[in-house]
Amino acid sequence: MPALIDLRARYPELHAVRPGSPLAIRHYTLTNALGAGRAASLEGLRGRRSGLRPCDFPGAGLATWIGRVAGLETAPLPAELARHESRNHRLAWLALQQDGFLAAVAAAIGRHGAERVAVVMGTSTSGILETERAYRRRDPDSGRLPPDFRYRETQNTFAPADFVRRVLGTRGPTLTLSTACSSSAKVFASAARMLAAGWCDAAVVGGVDSLCLTTLYGFDALDLMAEEPCRPADAQRRGISIGEAAGFALLERARPGEPGLALLGHGESADAYHMSSPHPEGLGAALAMAQCLLRAGREPDDVDFTLLHGTATRANDSAEDRALADVLGPGRPCSSIKGWIGHTLGAAGIMNALVACLCLEERFAPPSLQTRQVDPTFVGRVLLTEERRPLRTVLSNAFGFGGSNACLLLGWHP
Repeated sequence: MPALIDLRARYPELHAVRPGSPLAIRHYTLTNALGAGRAASLEGLRGRRSGLRPCDFPGAGLATWIGRVAGLETAPLPAELARHESRNHRLAWLALQQDGFLAAVAAAIGRHGAERVAVVMGTSTSGILETERAYRRRDPDSGRLPPDFRYRETQNTFAPADFVRRVLGTRGPTLTLSTACSSSAKVFASAARMLAAGWCDAAVVGGVDSLCLTTLYGFDALDLMAEEPCRPADAQRRGISIGEAAGFALLERARPGEPGLALLGHGESADAYHMSSPHPEGLGAALAMAQCLLRAGREPDDVDFTLLHGTATRANDSAEDRALADVLGPGRPCSSIKGWIGHTLGAAGIMNALVACLCLEERFAPPSLQTRQVDPTFVGRVLLTEERRPLRTVLSNAFGFGGSNACLLLGWHP
């Protein structure tokens, strides 16, 4: 099996990467097509219940399956947040109400002060659905957008971070990352750098992306949408199922000897091989995974399970399998959650990371749902049935258009 010394030799550009300090994951919550809150996701994963459904998103006449969060259409924001009204913020609001997350952040503000709590959000399209609706209501003579359209509070990329900080009452560093499907994995790396630099004492990291016509028809135009529930790593995989989701985690510096869930390491790369396709050998993905292990100070053999980016497209799944084998070695257990909740784009990174936390706490590795026959060219051991066993670490991948790659290692500290 590869070892850290081998990784440094194979990836000389990483020679300066040294182990960093783990970050405690104090609290987390996730909402997706399986339901709102951690219990809903856990029940779906343990009960082999997919959240995918035939596409019923208003205005989308597409023969595909989606991972839609039920009830958003009839759940407006509270009156005091009405200026931020959008599907994206409704989804973020729903997620923030779950699992006692608001109380956990309030306690962190009490410990450190509102100015010392950062918010780092990831999104791909922000509230673009509101812009779509506004364009349909343009003035027929002047072409002007309707006066009630609020770009800053809904569509602006900063809007999700602004919304979340207003809900939470934080006043620390606040930003949004938008790097396609790696966005909400990279928030962990950005928060780690902020904490290391002393810019904050706690960070709320999150990701939210919601369904919209731009995304649905855009991926359809790229011929990347499957007409059936997506089948990651399957020999007959035909493309993605798009979903929507929101998730949040509260990070603080881990105290020496303190047990608990932690972000052990992170890795990022930008291979820029192609605008919408990965390097066929997975070079950028492998670089992010190797950097992650080096920063965590863990050997490849220390990784118990990997949550793949696993989109169910032919190019992406094959490239990721090659990268995983290059870094960890062949035959390593892995699976994708896209068959459960769809590809949640800008929220995909944090969905993988928080499902990794569920797996660590509940001592199981979920299968790759919808996958029937693993591609015979794959060398990774894609799980088709659940494995019940203690996990020390879980590797979590998220790769975006343009070669924007991110990898996280979640596990137990110390």
